[in-house]
Amino acid sequence: MRNRHAWTERNEDGVKREIVAVKENGRWHLRLKNAGDEYWTPIDPVGREVLETLRDILFRKYQRRRASHEDVLLTDRMLAELNGKNSPSVSAS
Repeated sequence: MRNRHAWTERNEDGVKREIVAVKENGRWHLRLKNAGDEYWTPIDPVGREVLETLRDILFRKYQRRRASHEDVLLTDRMLAELNGKNSPSVSAS
């Protein structure tokens, strides 16, 4: 069984969109669909704002025992990986 979480928000133009996060093979795969669209669009690469929203939703669900702590930690790891890619590399001397 796949682990699925969804939420709705409005984009910059005020158009309502639905975002779905599905955990498959130890990673979150996200996709979105704007109001009026027929098909889902994968979010690749996943941006910081979307991951932070997912983490917030998962943490609140975890507090109500509707999500696992592993899911929250997986999202934290993905955010940490994103931080590593955006930070300048430091070489050891």
